[in-house]
Amino acid sequence: MSIRRLPVYLLLDTSGSMRGEPIEALKVGVQSLISSLRQDPHALESVYISLISFDNEARVLSPLESLETFQTPLIACPRSGATMTGAALELLCQSVDREVKKNTETEKGDWRPIVFLMTDGSPSDTALYNQMTEEVAKRPFASIIACAAGTKAKHDPLKKLTQNILNLETMDGHSFAGLFQWVSSTVSSGNRSMGAASSIILPPPPAEIQIVI
Repeated sequence: MSIRRLPVYLLLDTSGSMRGEPIEALKVGVQSLISSLRQDPHALESVYISLISFDNEARVLSPLESLETFQTPLIACPRSGATMTGAALELLCQSVDREVKKNTETEKGDWRPIVFLMTDGSPSDTALYNQMTEEVAKRPFASIIACAAGTKAKHDPLKKLTQNILNLETMDGHSFAGLFQWVSSTVSSGNRSMGAASSIILPPPPAEIQIVI
């Protein structure tokens, strides 16, 4: 019998406002997330990662791939431009519909996917974003976690997507390291609890991250 996969989708804001230290810290954070998860034998066996970036456009940088073989793609950002968060959610829905295995009469499908979205602003494609939050709600995600990073990130749009919202005031290496270590803990915790509940319980965040109520 094949191992049931735990799909994890990372949606990362790479708009122009992320240039400089923030995007470099983000790259290091993603690398540390992968390295940390690879230390967990349970995660190494079943976690699959996909990375979607969004700025002037949304793109799948890495389709769903096993943690063991995942290679961090090139993460870059333009000098300026829009933040196409709605387009990123559209790609998410398309990817989930295409990649996540459903239950059949003879075999169990994948576990419910976990989504982590990080943005330092607000959606430029508001109409599409509002439409796609409704589409996301139709799909059986185990958890959707959104992080508003920096002082210009808006909480209200994220509340249309999920109730699990984090606030990260600074976007330096230390803050992103703490954020992605928390994401690693969340994925590992979710990986162990799958089957016992339809959603996952989020671990307490580090001091530099605040939960938005």
